[in-house]
Amino acid sequence: MTESAIPAITALFGCPAAGQPAQFLFERALAAAGLDWRFLTCEVDEASLEQALRGAAAMGFRGCLLTGPLRQLAVGSVDESSPAAGFSSAVSRIDIRDGRLIGDMTEGRGAVEAIRWHIEPADHGVLVLGSDAAAKAVSLELALGHANLVIVADHDREQLSAAAEAIAGLESVPVAACHWSERLVIPECVRVVVAAAPLSAAEAAAIEGLRAELVVVDLQVASQTSPLIAAARQHGCCTVDGLDVRCEQAAIDFQAWTGIDADTEVLRDALDEFFSA
Repeated sequence: MTESAIPAITALFGCPAAGQPAQFLFERALAAAGLDWRFLTCEVDEASLEQALRGAAAMGFRGCLLTGPLRQLAVGSVDESSPAAGFSSAVSRIDIRDGRLIGDMTEGRGAVEAIRWHIEPADHGVLVLGSDAAAKAVSLELALGHANLVIVADHDREQLSAAAEAIAGLESVPVAACHWSERLVIPECVRVVVAAAPLSAAEAAAIEGLRAELVVVDLQVASQTSPLIAAARQHGCCTVDGLDVRCEQAAIDFQAWTGIDADTEVLRDALDEFFSA
């Protein structure tokens, strides 16, 4: 067998990996692009992550996607991190180049690209619900996209303060921290609302100020409409659900690995089919 006949291999490393749509999604994109690649789904526990990553590099994998707690753990295992991965302290995709592990975090870019189907975030105020790695990744990309204000809201004061301080350190966008105790009122200056962490029905009901001119985004990837998206639609808001964001993120990751632009309609159809099965 010649070297050119060996298919490129990519993978999802998950903890848990079950129920993740990545393989179904990427196999559809690879088929649409006419690429003879392989995509694997691997269950990797937290204690084995370093070995799994070095094993993937040793076997010549092109890269892997990470889910769950592996995203934070991978920060200490990669040889190099992108600015997004470094800022959010999380890795969603690893590229393997000459045996080196290069970590990137693309969830924020996926969210902003999905938002751009409806509104350009430049010169608009944004409210980010949550202060975890995904929230920081989204805030970074919104700051780079020239949002004129980022407000971060969370129940956890300590985590909220740390996230707001980190975003303020970018020195590219005004930042405000809002401790969310019970109800949360969306300020008039806000045009985009992003839920970086899943919200319960009670939390969604505690949000006031939903209005038609808002673009409301929920990063949660699920078969059912999230409580926030349901509430936003009742108020006439433009909505971006987690499937929209995942499609854009997958397109970014696919292009990074293959050099080919993925068909986002193919990706969305694949996600809809996966969650309707």
